[in-house]
Amino acid sequence: MAAAAATLKLSPYSDLQPQCQREFKPTKGQPFISSPAPFLSPRKLRRYSYKCCLPPSSSTSSITPKQYLSFLDESFRGSRVLTNEELEKLKALESFVYPQQLESGSLWVRVMRTEEMDVTVGLWALSFAESMFMSLQYEALLRFFVKQYLMERRDLMPHAVTLVGFYREEGGKRGEELAGTVEICFDKRGANASPPTPTAPKNSPYICNMTVKKELRRRGIGWHLLKASEELISRMTSSKEVYLHCRMIDEAPFNMYIKAGYNVIQTDSIFILLTLQRRKHLMCKKLPVSSSFSESDMSESGEELLS
Repeated sequence: MAAAAATLKLSPYSDLQPQCQREFKPTKGQPFISSPAPFLSPRKLRRYSYKCCLPPSSSTSSITPKQYLSFLDESFRGSRVLTNEELEKLKALESFVYPQQLESGSLWVRVMRTEEMDVTVGLWALSFAESMFMSLQYEALLRFFVKQYLMERRDLMPHAVTLVGFYREEGGKRGEELAGTVEICFDKRGANASPPTPTAPKNSPYICNMTVKKELRRRGIGWHLLKASEELISRMTSSKEVYLHCRMIDEAPFNMYIKAGYNVIQTDSIFILLTLQRRKHLMCKKLPVSSSFSESDMSESGEELLS
């Protein structure tokens, strides 16, 4: 993973964490996984006994019903009534595409769809197993926890979202393939209940659980997953700051974040080692605000009604 974090915990270059917690690094022999991962921390695992690119959208007003109907019709939407603002943000998520031409091929990043969950789960499970030095015999168990986590996080859309990056090699015989993923928490409703330390402001956007497929690393994919996340955050929220975690031992991801404009805000105390976690930096970057939702923060929107 290259940048980000979960409630079981998946993260952006730190110790795997989704509600924004741990990280994984993109160095030789290591999976490119970022941020702390709440759902796969050693503590959590011990508690369980086995039991082509579309054009990027510039305005939600240009979106046709067919472009976002699938998100609005998904089964989990029946569990609650969405506000008008949430509906508009779902439309924006449905139409979001970040296309990029790399030296070695083409990359486009967009929101993960339901039918892509299993392949995304597989990539996360392999990356977590590699990063945590776990035997592949635990892959099935990891897949189970990762899928549960992703399903729970998907229920929080549009307050949190998982992006997927598809890559097609120039002149290659293989077709497009899933190259990487990253998770974004937009506000306090999408934030994890048990975030990693140092704790980021719950109401601020947070990037975590970034990972890049092992054989596709060092092609700039992690960088563009980060850039796509920032672009989407600028469209979805009025917040000027975005946070992520990076493990102190992850030199390559750390250098990438610094190059991207992130600064270290706080660092874990050495006593965090007593909890079997790696020390992490909390990093922050100020983003330019250019969003159709700049008038109000999604987390402060109208009441959500349960059916």
